[in-house]
Amino acid sequence: MRRALRHPGLVGTHEEHASGLAADLRAAVAGEVDFSVTARALTTMDASNYRRIPVGTVAPRDADDVAAVLEVCRAHGTTPVVARGAGTSIGGQATGTGVVLDLTRHMGGIVSLDPEARTAVVRPGLVLDRLREAARPYGLTFGPDPSTHSRCTVGGMIGNNACGAHSVAWGTTADNVRSLDVMTYGGAALTLGRGGQGAPAGLLDLVDRRLALLRTGYPPGLPRRISGYALDALLPERGVDVARSFCGSEGTLGVVTEATVALVPLPTEPVLVVLGYADESAAAEAAAGLLPYGPLTVEGMAADLVRGASGLPRGGAWLFCEVDGEAAARALVRAADAIDSAVVRDPAGQRALWRIREDAAGTATRMPDGAEAWPGWEDCAVPPARLGAYLRAFRSLLAEFGLRGTPYGHFGDGCVHVRIDFDLWTEKGVRDFRRFSEAVADLVVAHGGSLSGEHGDGQARAELLPRMYGEELVALFGAVKDVWDPDGGLNPGMLVRPRPLDEGLRFAGLPLVGLGREAARCVGVAKCRVEGPSSGPGVMCPSYRATGEEKHSTRGRARLLHEMALGEVITDGWRSEEVREALDLCLSCKGCRSDCPVGVDMAAYKAEFLDRHYAGPLGFLRRPRSHWTMGRLPHWLDLFGRGLNAGMRLPFAARLAGVTPERTMPRVAEGTFTAWFAERASSRPPTVTVWPDTFTDHLAPEVGRGAVRVLEAAGLGVALPQGRVCCGLTYVSTGQLGAARRVMRRALDVMEGGGEGPAGPPGLVVVLEPSCAATLRTELPELLPDDPRAARLAASVRTFAEALETLAPDWEPPRLDRPVTGQTHCHQHAVLGDAADRRLRERAGLTGELAGGCCGLAGNFGFEPGHYEVSVKCAEDQLLPALRGAPQEAAVLADGFSCRTQMGDLAGVRGRHLAEVLAEGVDVAEGL
Repeated sequence: MRRALRHPGLVGTHEEHASGLAADLRAAVAGEVDFSVTARALTTMDASNYRRIPVGTVAPRDADDVAAVLEVCRAHGTTPVVARGAGTSIGGQATGTGVVLDLTRHMGGIVSLDPEARTAVVRPGLVLDRLREAARPYGLTFGPDPSTHSRCTVGGMIGNNACGAHSVAWGTTADNVRSLDVMTYGGAALTLGRGGQGAPAGLLDLVDRRLALLRTGYPPGLPRRISGYALDALLPERGVDVARSFCGSEGTLGVVTEATVALVPLPTEPVLVVLGYADESAAAEAAAGLLPYGPLTVEGMAADLVRGASGLPRGGAWLFCEVDGEAAARALVRAADAIDSAVVRDPAGQRALWRIREDAAGTATRMPDGAEAWPGWEDCAVPPARLGAYLRAFRSLLAEFGLRGTPYGHFGDGCVHVRIDFDLWTEKGVRDFRRFSEAVADLVVAHGGSLSGEHGDGQARAELLPRMYGEELVALFGAVKDVWDPDGGLNPGMLVRPRPLDEGLRFAGLPLVGLGREAARCVGVAKCRVEGPSSGPGVMCPSYRATGEEKHSTRGRARLLHEMALGEVITDGWRSEEVREALDLCLSCKGCRSDCPVGVDMAAYKAEFLDRHYAGPLGFLRRPRSHWTMGRLPHWLDLFGRGLNAGMRLPFAARLAGVTPERTMPRVAEGTFTAWFAERASSRPPTVTVWPDTFTDHLAPEVGRGAVRVLEAAGLGVALPQGRVCCGLTYVSTGQLGAARRVMRRALDVMEGGGEGPAGPPGLVVVLEPSCAATLRTELPELLPDDPRAARLAASVRTFAEALETLAPDWEPPRLDRPVTGQTHCHQHAVLGDAADRRLRERAGLTGELAGGCCGLAGNFGFEPGHYEVSVKCAEDQLLPALRGAPQEAAVLADGFSCRTQMGDLAGVRGRHLAEVLAEGVDVAEGL
């Protein structure tokens, strides 16, 4: 039973009564009410250029909770309410100044799925891929599939009338909605459908008085007309479809609490046809001509967006056309008049090519020279037959304003996405942003188009709607809003009576340099919020996958850093406990460096934050003990060596060391790798230097011995540096950057004899521990940018497999002919790449795939108090299931010391470095 409100009659603005509002919400709802600094900071932005500060957030558990939230907010001076799904909206419509409803936490289930009727009843916070996974066993899917399908929610798709790549076949979300349960701000619970079902009082009378305007006021021939309210769906000849007219209303009319959606049959034999054309215009002009052949997709991209991708046919632009069946593919190729084509039948090959298209929303935010590009004119649409002419005019307009952008999108529907290198940091740049937006709006209208072809108007385009629809129809939009929401409490400032398009930009007040500026590169596409089977083989973001909390996603942390730099919500700067807490569960896996479409590097941001957070007088006293023990592990190992084994057996040793009681510290080896190497003789002159990293030297010398054995068997002479070297990894990961720089400089002194000249280290440097190799490749030159030795050493670093491939390309490894399981190190995935390792394994007859993701131990992370549960959940994401499902005879491979330690702790399995396994094979082959 719902609890009674304590202050149902309290009146006042939400700013004045935030504490009372929060108290009343907690009394009224079963879900979580969070008015904390962190919750507010996490929801100031979506994936747009805009920022609005909410008073607090609520995660309702059900429709009753939604009704209670609206009742409380009405009582508190019409506090605004905005419904939010994944927060990937590009027009600013998922931000608000009042209460933000997080519908993903509890309202994300599937109520029922009827394969016979081909319908599903779902709740609004359901992630699209969860619906598709549930429908797939029945040969069905939900037709609309935006590129954010792995994290966007069905409610958000309804709010923005989302479309996706398959809209040429299956239409928009509105085409696939059968009925909607919605709650109005005034408290009415309505079920919307055809025949006027569920229409609020006065709506149909208003429409009946304006039938002529609705029949003539919308531009014809537009499959992607998303702008404004779809009031023409209420015409008698269109079935007075109230549910359809509600789609695309961006949370301004009501809050969806349940939806009945249609499902469509999956193609029985999907084939991807990629067509190459000379340029973007040629591809755009060809797109409309392909529609009679029944393609399921006609997606367009030009070469200035596709950077370094493989598998594409010749051309300067491409159309990605999915068809059902081989015959359809052949017919399409014959009709296409392309300069080249590729027909891809293999599902893995199709996924690899589709990933290029799906990542475009992030990839397009960077120009080829690294300059940043932003949304703002994101997804207009014109009649497909006019797309080529529109794109030529659009490119000319960009040049006229001195701007650059990389158009791509749904060419078969005439819809274009583009990110543009607007200067949104200066007053002049913002003025130019406005001028350009107005000019493009006029251009779109001149071509008979829609200002929004997919993502809605929000704040970004709504101000310009009179240019498309005229003042009379836009005034009718306002009248309709007043019928649904006379109090104006739902998402005010969006779509109807909008805020100016250049007001409230998220860059205002942000420093032009520094960590806040770096964090601002996160555009909010939320690829880091992916979990479950759709998460794919990537690494990002293991802590979000483990917790499901926004503050533990890459985007969430970037937003907190952004707000820290602005100082309005988070006011204590580098001392912020909110930011420290969010970064605490960052494993520094670097997955975001590669998996994030815009290359956010949260590991680097965390290191800088921790360095500054603990800076100043007595700051060292506030550091966790683990920073002094594991963060300076190389120093303690060099100082005490095997003596640490006895020390860790003492009572309370783990607690004193800052180690969680669930963990046992690894044992230090009896002898170091460097000592072993010094005692042996080699007749070959050195051709390669092996870097004796701390983990290999003190904790796993068998890896170093195996590597030397294999390198020498391949005909290479091996040397070690003439002195102690360390990459500084443990210092960097714990935010001790001053110490890291000192350690790095000492290593450079050893490698180059203290000189600054061009001599450099001898040949290539093989680094066996992936995390150390990644540190030398990335952090070393980034932390010592003025030391030319750092860049030289970084350029010389090779992994074990890379060194063999480069220096001994004709060497044949021993044939082992075994399946493999294990873990690709997250830093190898993110920084180094594993292509050479795959080729080496294949040549050695080691078949199968290694698990992706992050093992969850991540150096000191899994040893620190409070991290054990998350560490285990990270391992359960990909690693532990891979180990359990492997055949008994499989070789368990893991080049990373942390990965091997995690395997031993959680699965009782001994993982080995590839060098160890190959060394055993060499010994067998040579009869040793």
